[in-house]
Amino acid sequence: MFNEVYDVIVVGAGHAGSEAAAAAANMGSKTLLITMNLQNIAQMSCNPAMGGIAKGQIVREIDALGGYSGIVSDTSAIQFKMLNKSKGPAMWSPRVQSDRMRFAEDWRLLLEQTPNLDFYQEMVSGLIIENHKIVGVKTSLGIEVKAKTVVLTNGTFLNGLIHIGDKNFGGGRAGERAATGITEDLIKLGFDSGRMKTGTPPRVDGRSLDYSKMIEQPGDENPEKFSYLDVTKPLTEQRSCHMTYTSPEVHDLLREGFDRSPMFNGRIKSVGPRYCPSIEDKINRFADKDRHQLFVEPEGWNTVEVYVNGFSTSLPEDVQFNALRSVAGFENVKFFRPGYAIEYDYFPPTQLKHTLETKLVEGLYFAGQINGTTGYEEAASQGLMAGINASLKVQERDPFTLKRDEAYIGVLIDDLITKGTEEPYRMFTSRAEYRTLLRQDNADFRLTPKGYELGLASEKRLKRMEEKQSKASNFVQFFKDTSVTPDEINPILESKDSAKVKQQDKMFKLYARPNITIEDMRKVASVDAYISENNLDSEIIEQAEIQVKYAGYIEKEKNNADKLNRLENVKIPSNFDYSKLKSMSMEARQKLTEIQPVTISQASRISGVSPNDISVLLVYLGR
Repeated sequence: MFNEVYDVIVVGAGHAGSEAAAAAANMGSKTLLITMNLQNIAQMSCNPAMGGIAKGQIVREIDALGGYSGIVSDTSAIQFKMLNKSKGPAMWSPRVQSDRMRFAEDWRLLLEQTPNLDFYQEMVSGLIIENHKIVGVKTSLGIEVKAKTVVLTNGTFLNGLIHIGDKNFGGGRAGERAATGITEDLIKLGFDSGRMKTGTPPRVDGRSLDYSKMIEQPGDENPEKFSYLDVTKPLTEQRSCHMTYTSPEVHDLLREGFDRSPMFNGRIKSVGPRYCPSIEDKINRFADKDRHQLFVEPEGWNTVEVYVNGFSTSLPEDVQFNALRSVAGFENVKFFRPGYAIEYDYFPPTQLKHTLETKLVEGLYFAGQINGTTGYEEAASQGLMAGINASLKVQERDPFTLKRDEAYIGVLIDDLITKGTEEPYRMFTSRAEYRTLLRQDNADFRLTPKGYELGLASEKRLKRMEEKQSKASNFVQFFKDTSVTPDEINPILESKDSAKVKQQDKMFKLYARPNITIEDMRKVASVDAYISENNLDSEIIEQAEIQVKYAGYIEKEKNNADKLNRLENVKIPSNFDYSKLKSMSMEARQKLTEIQPVTISQASRISGVSPNDISVLLVYLGR
């Protein structure tokens, strides 16, 4: 059936596998995507949404490099929100609610239109390795397919075990069987493996809910989009989400089932995600809180299925149902499917190189949940990087890696391979020391030239980026060069309660004031004329505004980061009591107490310890 040798085989067609296959094929490598069910390409196994805090930055980075996740997020979006808009631009994070079915369909159609890409539906049950080098894969029907490189993106399928209360059964996702054979092959080769757990909430019938008892959560008034290309358009119509709360009564009903919970009765031994805890975990860990938020998210434009975000659980189905019925608006709820937990095999990522190639087997790459991460976006970015590097290896070109000051993707991979992870790893803005540099608005400036060099980003994409960059920088220069008289500017300053000026001054200085916006500056005739004459769109105007207002911070951050690197020699006293550092995050105090690092430098590399936590520690150490 398969006589030719493929350049790249990708195993698994989730978010990681889809990006890996697209990247390798677009770079000219003959690629085969093997997955257990071709109907389930790019399934959103959990919530129907892309982006969010720090994750939105990753999606924009994938798009800037020439990946597909941003485009598909735009074409299947039902709602767009820019989160953290009240904070500085380093925190702004785009997020969309997606139409789950359309998301998977759009991904499949994009992949089918990608040259050099073949598809095959079957389970891969083993790897063919000769002299520590990958030469292909074996399927459950005994078919051998030869390849120069292989990318494993198995998600939650490797020996997957689904738990609902005291019942459990093999499976990689609800209604799909687990994959076997690969873990065993890798362990024989000397790989370390572990188990992780993740969970998902019940899905319910939207027709049975009373939305009048909930708080509406609409999208942005002026929605933006993810992709930098003009192949997609911002939404003109959006679907609202809703918010409701649990209550002490709901918590009591859930507690009744704790003795039948696989999390508490020892049936589940693996670690679940700290930042997306199950509802039983929340009640247990945050016993002082008498309510928790639930976000009620529609699964698409037309379906009635609804996702109950915040109610992830592995409790018995009757306990789930009774408790959910006590939530405001859910009194008559009907279930489509109960929530469940899933345990699966992962391989500690310290066994990888920065390229995501394994140290033990040449030509074998791991991406996504197999590396201990959680989240579609984290998986997609690893898939992209593994697909790029597998293709580069075949083409005998230099590997491609991103540094911590170049992209969130660089932070993610560096964290994984240098620190490893004991719990499902999720990206946050606090994990990036250079987050003022790694903003969602400039991902194209940072990465599109690199994507173009790789042969992944098109010339059209590069030209678009260069035009945006030059127009934004010329606009900033205009503010630096152009003066404004007191008569022109004082009425504007006065209207914003900002101090008036006595003499002519450069606009840059006045625009940099925190309460002065572009809308204010446009009241100066020369600014409005410049925007019209140069045909500046909102993206370019926003970019110039950030560069004017945050120039000092960006510069300062570069210097601070350099300082942090010099802390290699600062020792921490043994048995240091971190509990007294109240201004440090709880997670950092826990992790530092557990690991007891010897130097500041070592402390700064612990997952979950942010640059801010390090600053607190340095103050205490008198530095």
